[in-house]
Amino acid sequence: MSLLVPFDGSPLSEAALEKAVAYGEFVGEEPLALSVVPDDGDYARERGWIDAHDRFDPEVVVRKLRRAVEDCTPGVRFRSEVVAAAEPTGTPHTEVVRTILAVAASVGPSVVFLGSENVGRVTGELSSVGDPVAAGHRYDVYVVRTAGSTA
Repeated sequence: MSLLVPFDGSPLSEAALEKAVAYGEFVGEEPLALSVVPDDGDYARERGWIDAHDRFDPEVVVRKLRRAVEDCTPGVRFRSEVVAAAEPTGTPHTEVVRTILAVAASVGPSVVFLGSENVGRVTGELSSVGDPVAAGHRYDVYVVRTAGSTA
């Protein structure tokens, strides 16, 4: 089994990754950091992956996220998926959710670690991937709501 950590470089996703590493050491499972990058410059700018004046290149974003994972938790497996942002049935956000769910289905994690302020609320932000991913019944979900020290 493995542990899946959707990773977008935010402080909460870093905290989730750190907690997944600690948990994995305890239970003998290996974390997998997953970064999903929509092919959308505005989405990348909103998340701080690129500056306002930078040309969008998804491979540059993937390299930055891979480096952020390595800086946060050296040696953790990393997987990236670049997805089309202009699908007729969705938005960049829905494509991120669909991809996380598809990867979770393919890798069969025992636990998904989510860095989210909104998971578990009666109402959640539309921009949060947490609610749909947490609804999965094939794995447990560990929600990280604070980016403070993991020690």
